[in-house]
Amino acid sequence: MEYKRLFNGEKISVLGLGTWRMGGSLYPDYSQDDQVIGTIQAAIELGYTHIDTAEMYAAGHTEELVGKAILNFPRQSLFITTKIWHTNLSYEDIHPALQGSLRRLGTDYIDMCLVHWPNKNISFDETFRALNEMVAAGEVHHLGVSNFNLEMLQRAQELCATPIVTNQVPYNLYNHTYIKNGVLKYCQQNDILVTAYSPFDRGAVLINDEVQRIAAQYGKTPAQIALHWLIQQPNVVTIPMSSSPEHLKSNLGALDVALSPAESDVLDHLELPEEALWPE
Repeated sequence: MEYKRLFNGEKISVLGLGTWRMGGSLYPDYSQDDQVIGTIQAAIELGYTHIDTAEMYAAGHTEELVGKAILNFPRQSLFITTKIWHTNLSYEDIHPALQGSLRRLGTDYIDMCLVHWPNKNISFDETFRALNEMVAAGEVHHLGVSNFNLEMLQRAQELCATPIVTNQVPYNLYNHTYIKNGVLKYCQQNDILVTAYSPFDRGAVLINDEVQRIAAQYGKTPAQIALHWLIQQPNVVTIPMSSSPEHLKSNLGALDVALSPAESDVLDHLELPEEALWPE
């Protein structure tokens, strides 16, 4: 596994494990709990030491599964991220929300806590006042945000007593929204990580003709090419989700891709087809 450094020198794996839809989506699905736990454990053994989850995922059940999966691993070897849902961002709600995450994860601290989505009806001031208290208490080590535009990110920096570590956003070969709105450049200039979620754009980038051509040329899979394009950029890490240990192992092939400048330029300028197919 390869790593990138946080502002304080702490390292985070460039490929993390996203857990959205593990154990259910909006509601719990207990039918595959053993399989999900096994997949998370296999991922950790492969080097996916950054596990990303959220209180909203399966109404907290995903956090429970992560907690069970990490029981037999040294806690200090893992970097656990969870996210607070937009309905729980008031000063009064953040403390119980985070206590719930700590309980479900079975841990004394969360490595990184993110504001999952901004809430225009709740002041950032009270949100970060509560989050700063959680950091001071040692229950959260780092703070970050998710789905924040540049103005929101800068406001969060002003209110956060410790450096904002990341902005987690949708970013892939098709989705360049956060390049165009200036977030990526700002993060790269200010020692903030961009954590790219949905790196395959629901599978759309994997069926792109150019991605498939380049993958074949280099003896790689389309997924490896799509992931490499992300992690080779300064300050960018990504969190692909897979329920298959075989796919997780295959994704590690993204670490040793060496594209020519010409092929990199092709990938930089891919555009989403007007009538894209969206595989399930």
